[in-house]
Amino acid sequence: MASIRYEIQIEADVEEVWAIAGEPTILNLWFPGITECVVDGIVRTITLAAGMSMPEEIITNDPIAHRFQYMITSPLFSYHRGTIDAFDLGNHRTLVSYATDAVPNVMALVIGGGSLGALAELKLQVESQSGAAFDAATALQEARKD
Repeated sequence: MASIRYEIQIEADVEEVWAIAGEPTILNLWFPGITECVVDGIVRTITLAAGMSMPEEIITNDPIAHRFQYMITSPLFSYHRGTIDAFDLGNHRTLVSYATDAVPNVMALVIGGGSLGALAELKLQVESQSGAAFDAATALQEARKD
């Protein structure tokens, strides 16, 4: 099994970051190469830019620990686990970690490359307070208040 992890610091409170990173329905708005994301219960199906759909099982979505874990259940993988953690560093700063464990090993590198771009996009949208994921997360938060 191969494992890869990337981290990024974001100048924002952990709850601001988690509003996007912890919302499974809007992954396609901040993860490059994913064009669609549909959630039905604990199953999230992503569609890649190439048109291929891949089912995932949501394992953990913990708003207290700020941890999101999922497994890609596509036959392309013998095993997969993705983990996103957000850590409150205080002083309006958050560390976000995106780890991928996979078999076959090369798939960890493929997804890992995408997750590096996703972390950069997450940082951009959260710090600028603009972008499709930021707007969607804000709308979802407002809808939940009603």
